Amino acid sequence: MSATESRTPSWARPVPDDTRGRTLLAAFAAAGVLDLAALLAGWHLGHVLAKPLLMPLLVAYICLRRHGGLRAPRLLVAALLFGWGGDLALLFDAPAAFLIGMGSFAAGHVCYLLLFGRGATRAALGCAYAVVLVAAVALLWNDLPVGLRVPVAGYSLLLTAMACRAGVLGPRAAIGGALFLLSDTLIATGVAEWPQPPRPDFWIMATYLAAQYLLATGVMATGAPASRQAYGRSVIQD
Repeated sequence: MSATESRTPSWARPVPDDTRGRTLLAAFAAAGVLDLAALLAGWHLGHVLAKPLLMPLLVAYICLRRHGGLRAPRLLVAALLFGWGGDLALLFDAPAAFLIGMGSFAAGHVCYLLLFGRGATRAALGCAYAVVLVAAVALLWNDLPVGLRVPVAGYSLLLTAMACRAGVLGPRAAIGGALFLLSDTLIATGVAEWPQPPRPDFWIMATYLAAQYLLATGVMATGAPASRQAYGRSVIQD
């Protein structure tokens, strides 16, 4: 420590990025626990207060975090912020809000697909996800409101493609993609008025939060192709 730093009060010194990162991650975890606890307790106000904080905290965390000198890709930030838009829309119980939320999440999936690049997907995995997509849409079709059938089918195609392609970044992102698919499948079965597990909103949010965290940290841990291309020059300049 320099003489100048030794004379500076500890509260006035710059906070290291790793400390701020841990603080933001802890805040994200705390907001997630509050949201899930509110859903379990049936405390709607707690859910309304906690849910809007989740994705901004995760974005702030990944923006501070670097892996191998790599900054958070813009496409990853955009995907999470589109997820935030969907989160806000789904706080309102109205058909229009549901469609807006689905559209926002769909835009996030497009960002993820662009971020994952053109790496090869295992044929067996692709076939498995294709079977899941066709089976889910076929089974849900007649039970969905008529006006939602085509939008849900189109969204399901994007979601399944994202979940399948996430595997190119390794197991962490692959699990995140699968959990995102599970979370939104629970939403779709609820809209179709299928039997639900106890406290379905809790399971929807628990799988969704885990999915977004695993996808975001999976991208940062492996260095997605798009992130290397987008930030290669800036990292060299830094």
